[in-house]
Amino acid sequence: MTSKVNMPWEDRPEGCKDVMWRFSQNPVIGRYDIPTSNSIFNSAVVPFGDGFAGVFRCDNKSVQMNIFAGFSKDGINWDINHDPIEMVAGNTDMIDSDYKYDPRVCWIEDRYWITWCNGYHGPTIGIAYTFDFKTFHQCENAFLPFNRNGVLFPEKIDGKYAMLSRPSDNGHTPFGDIYISYSPDMKYWGEHRCVMKVSNFTDSAWQCTKIGAGSVPVRTNEGWLMFYHGVINTCNGFRYSMGAALLDLENPDKVLYRSQPYLLAPAAPYELVGDVPNVVFPCAALTEGNKVAVYYGAADTVVGMSFAYIDEVIDFIKKNSL
Repeated sequence: MTSKVNMPWEDRPEGCKDVMWRFSQNPVIGRYDIPTSNSIFNSAVVPFGDGFAGVFRCDNKSVQMNIFAGFSKDGINWDINHDPIEMVAGNTDMIDSDYKYDPRVCWIEDRYWITWCNGYHGPTIGIAYTFDFKTFHQCENAFLPFNRNGVLFPEKIDGKYAMLSRPSDNGHTPFGDIYISYSPDMKYWGEHRCVMKVSNFTDSAWQCTKIGAGSVPVRTNEGWLMFYHGVINTCNGFRYSMGAALLDLENPDKVLYRSQPYLLAPAAPYELVGDVPNVVFPCAALTEGNKVAVYYGAADTVVGMSFAYIDEVIDFIKKNSL
């Protein structure tokens, strides 16, 4: 799907040599942008109608985690619903959950699919679909607990839906690799394959503890462009940064190139300071021609945006690949 308006964009600042740069008006969504919120972060955005729609992680002042729908004319200024999404039954009657967080949104064929970390005896991957971001139909959870970072591909692979995920544990997982799974019907998932493992500490320490898919992969002539997060466990706790990889178009469990240096790491005040310091966590990417705008959670508190040129990102990955 494409929007009838241009996606958000800001040219690279004068003198900046980085492949990816921050929006000068960050954060684009503040922690208190709805009355009940303690924080709004790790959220997903897609083109919709004459603007954009999104699903947002909003933790309330009791720090209950839930997902909320929102709309924007320009992708920068957002009107987020004050009440969380109420699911109706999709392909299942089992729509209960203890929490919902870290959503992604993906247009496939005729509808928008939402995936998130769903609380069902521990974290797993919840799935729902919507046509209008007003009514959401919840489907069967994709996997057994414990799992996080479920990210769908925007088209079927060999006639099947495909999803990246990160098997984990019930807590602040000190490990994690990216896997891919397939489904004929968005209900039953199998053919699980390992896609990408953490790096060796000496090769690329920023992604040596755990990794997870971020935004919905972008189809390019060179392969599927996937922005992902990588984590290092420091003496001050986990530090989350953003990298990118190219996956084979026909067999996306095959990594063609993968960034050894990060593209974006915590450095701005709103990334360094917050409820969870030192976090850059990509969840969505808008594209327009050669331009890409990546929305990311910053310090588990607010939403930031960064920009890049797709061909420059691909060139960077290829020249600096693990």
